[in-house]
Amino acid sequence: MFKKIAYKIFFFLLIFFFFHGIGNADKSGIIKISKFSGSSQLVGAEIIGQLLEKIGEKVEYISMDSQNVYQLMANGKVDITHEAFGEFYTKELNNGGIEEIKTYDAAKREDWWYPRYIERICPGLPDWRALNKCSEKFASEDSGGKGLFFTGPTKWENHDAERIEALGMNFIIKNLDTVDAIWAELDKAAKQKKPIVIFNWSPNSIGAKYTGKFVEFPTYDQNCITDASWGVNPNAFYDCGNPTNNYLKLSVNENFKTNHPKAYKVIKNITFSSLDLDRMVYYVEWFKDNYIEDENLKEFHAASQWIKDNETKWSKWIK
Repeated sequence: MFKKIAYKIFFFLLIFFFFHGIGNADKSGIIKISKFSGSSQLVGAEIIGQLLEKIGEKVEYISMDSQNVYQLMANGKVDITHEAFGEFYTKELNNGGIEEIKTYDAAKREDWWYPRYIERICPGLPDWRALNKCSEKFASEDSGGKGLFFTGPTKWENHDAERIEALGMNFIIKNLDTVDAIWAELDKAAKQKKPIVIFNWSPNSIGAKYTGKFVEFPTYDQNCITDASWGVNPNAFYDCGNPTNNYLKLSVNENFKTNHPKAYKVIKNITFSSLDLDRMVYYVEWFKDNYIEDENLKEFHAASQWIKDNETKWSKWIK
């Protein structure tokens, strides 16, 4: 009698833990998509959700902290994460519970940047040494013949002054109070096709507005900021560019393929380029300028606009 009861209890627990282990996020049949970062992450999540709705799936967006999202995905509380990256992601990926679908053709990056028309004025770009040779072309009347590098407030602490000194560049820094002030300088220079170099980052709406490139400094290495003897200047730190390998990933909970096979096929096809991400940010700012104040509505409309403009691209993903 006791043996039969023990077997029944064991069988019950086995069934319970089997189904419980499939993932809490899937009990309702709703696909949960994380939102945790900047405009391109928020809009990209909406785009993925709207595409999955087109094939009959139900979706829900979960807003959360960027440091906890990957653990929640590994635990089955989140199904999909768009723009996964960084040490927290790598740690949880290595711990298990996450399937990495792909690396996008886009990466998070921030550094010196110029509009592409300047390559006709300054041959050899994007190499930093070519930029330095052309420094006088970036000068103003009161810069003493040195090129101007436009960036944000001093509190940004991007170590540009240290880099200029370490690499012996003939540039000085022009700090501006706001991001909008940087964009205003860029707009003014672009209208007249004048040389300008600014601090920029990607994904960013500027990438959708202007074609440009990041300046290629000596490749970043951790030793660049910890060991003065490393690099092109053996007597200085920061003789390198910023990291360029912050690649963005599309990932799912490890049970997503089993729980949502139809959606999984679509997810396997999805990929975004740098220009796609830049346009997502651009759309958000456009709707903001057109008096849509509600953050969720801006993201929804921006995603809808991207889908409207890119049907030939995403239609292949959901076939």
